[in-house]
Amino acid sequence: MEEPEPAGAAAPPPGLRSLLPPREFLCSRKGQLLLAESVLSFIIFICYIASLAASSFMTAPLLEFLLALFLFFAYASKLNEKFKGLHWPLMDFLRCVSAAIIYFAISIAAVSKYNDGASKAAGVFGFIATIVYAIDFYITFNDLVTFLKQGSSDSPEGHKSE
Repeated sequence: MEEPEPAGAAAPPPGLRSLLPPREFLCSRKGQLLLAESVLSFIIFICYIASLAASSFMTAPLLEFLLALFLFFAYASKLNEKFKGLHWPLMDFLRCVSAAIIYFAISIAAVSKYNDGASKAAGVFGFIATIVYAIDFYITFNDLVTFLKQGSSDSPEGHKSE
């Protein structure tokens, strides 16, 4: 049996707890992928800042970091359920496809064109990010196809009358 906490022990303030995403989202596959994408994009951004390729490639990791962070908190706070006007899976799919292509291209350029260690590290992390984004867009694509098939089979007579 657990002992009750003494009356003098204070719980963390609810304001700080509201900034953290729910535990069930962090344990979900989507939460882990978005967290990995944000961390990798931030690491790549820092590597490009420290490299000779800073002026060429630092914008893409920064934008991908901000987009992944936004979607991480949007999904964690269930904004996708509140704002039905946006097609969240399609938006997420396009973000992942474009990020995978961009990271693959700039990683090849960083590894082949620049000789400093930070550029090489950014390139290696970029290839890892390409794989993570590819996994995410594959999973999102399967969810998107399932959603579209489900939507088209719900009302076949609605399509005939139009």
